Amino acid sequence: MTPFEISVRLFLQLAIVLGACRIVGRLARPFGQPQVVAEMLTGVLLGPSLLGVVAPSLQAWLFPEPTKPVIYVLAQIGLVLYMFLVGLDFDLDLIRHRLRSALAVSWAGIAAPFALGGTLALVLRDRFPFFTPGVSRLQAFLLFGAALSITAFPMLARIIHERGLTGTALGTLALAAGSLDDAAAWCLLAVVLTGFTGDLSIAALAVGGGAAYLLTMLTLGRRALATLYAWLTGAAEREGLVLPVSLVLLCLAAWLTDSLGIYAVFGAFIFGASVPRGPLQARLEGQIAPLTTVLLLPMFFVNSGLNTAVGLLDSWISWGVAAAILAVAVIGKGVACAVAARLSGETPRDALALGALMNARGLMELILLNIAYERGLITQMLFTMLVIMAVVTTLMAVPFFNRVGSLARA
Repeated sequence: MTPFEISVRLFLQLAIVLGACRIVGRLARPFGQPQVVAEMLTGVLLGPSLLGVVAPSLQAWLFPEPTKPVIYVLAQIGLVLYMFLVGLDFDLDLIRHRLRSALAVSWAGIAAPFALGGTLALVLRDRFPFFTPGVSRLQAFLLFGAALSITAFPMLARIIHERGLTGTALGTLALAAGSLDDAAAWCLLAVVLTGFTGDLSIAALAVGGGAAYLLTMLTLGRRALATLYAWLTGAAEREGLVLPVSLVLLCLAAWLTDSLGIYAVFGAFIFGASVPRGPLQARLEGQIAPLTTVLLLPMFFVNSGLNTAVGLLDSWISWGVAAAILAVAVIGKGVACAVAARLSGETPRDALALGALMNARGLMELILLNIAYERGLITQMLFTMLVIMAVVTTLMAVPFFNRVGSLARA
């Protein structure tokens, strides 16, 4: 396809994707699912899992291979912009008062699923061809543990936003625990990849560089940004530079953390959290949010769904293994986080709500799985089982969250 043909097809894709997302969102609403989950399901429905089965020629024509890199780029732009908006709403002062709970929930959400998932990986590795031949027992343990430890941080953020919990104690605690949780999971993945490449710089960059970026932005960075934005808003002729300068800095932050190996969303989120509060915060949200949430962000969820095929499980044994993976994931993540939150002094309802939110894996899980699959660490069968786990735990999140009655502001 020529660049012109790709651009023509892309506009049709956008129209179909956006329309389908709204239709599925409308259908999912009576079941307590937010728009973000509808977008995740839409990607699966438009991909090889449904449309590719019902009308394979139509699916191949609508989403030809040459257009997929363009969809991927749009998805990454939308995700980075949205995580910047989430960072703008992140209340650092509030989290200081809940740091103990955030750390407890985060570490429980890492340690428990990591141990249970790693143990399950050792059992599966010796019985099923789920890992490629070059994967050792230790590497299988680390990889599976990291996969079950991750939280759907962008999805968690959007659920909190859609439910009006942004800035509340519960919402802030969930975001803090989720961000710490995912940062640790990406560092674990970097350690796993180090074992295959023999390059210790991968892990060193992910852990050391990520920590340095976080500490710098939340200390010196915040003061520097306060000075910069005070200068930009101090004269009428410089007012028009606020948005362009913000976008330049945002892209640099995303590039930096992506280069470090801890993914662009964390650079965007931390940068947003470092921007001065007040009128500037509301101004940037008003300028960036509408196009991001309506047009660009759905492309992120659809992009991953287009690369997901769930029709590979063809026996009761394979479905039984998938069910075991799901059970370990729920117990290791949801239950452990709820218990840790309760022991940290949270109310029973908030503890259960937090466990439900942290249990969702969403597309962050799919990103991790795609990395593992592309690097040749897992087979397509295991990839599919873990995708099913990610979808089911995400679908569970909001109904259970609603069930425990924690929609009210903390």
